[in-house]
Amino acid sequence: MILAFDGSALDGPAYSDVVDLARRSPGWLDDAVSAWSTYGLALFAVLMVVGWWRARRVSALASLTALAVPFVVVVTYAVDAGLKLLVREDRPCRSLHMATLEACPAPGDWSFPSNHAAIAAAAAVALLFVSRRLGAVAAVAAVAMAASRVWVGAHYPHDVVAGIVVGALTVPLVMPALRRPAEALAPRLTATRLRPLLVAS
Repeated sequence: MILAFDGSALDGPAYSDVVDLARRSPGWLDDAVSAWSTYGLALFAVLMVVGWWRARRVSALASLTALAVPFVVVVTYAVDAGLKLLVREDRPCRSLHMATLEACPAPGDWSFPSNHAAIAAAAAVALLFVSRRLGAVAAVAAVAMAASRVWVGAHYPHDVVAGIVVGALTVPLVMPALRRPAEALAPRLTATRLRPLLVAS
């Protein structure tokens, strides 16, 4: 038997209130939130592509910064996954035995921190290095993603808050480390066949 941490003592009542509210809400609202919770991360991918496309009109360094955003998000996901294995918090739907909009994951699919919230927050913060406007849009979407994960019953509130913190703190540590070599690479790469990837001409 796998020993798991029960996080319900932290904010179980708040989680229960949100799940109960979701059950009493109109079907169209639950469907919309569920769809966003499941597919909403695709929006962040679109914002990354838009950020890269616009950066090509600025400079090769700006393009490399934009292209680093997905890498930073992957690093954040790895950090988040590592924390999940360390903490091993059981899903709230399993600990509290509640019916939720999203099917309750199998035992061993840990809850803390939220992957969705971490990815969304990392994308938002990383996009700020590319465009303040895109970063702001992504930040609003990240908060909506975090809230949706509680609404559908996948996470406690503290799970999504922790995910946001993981994303927000990982990016400022990784992105500057990537920008330094990018400054040296940018002029070299623009002299190769990769130039169309980096600058609009």
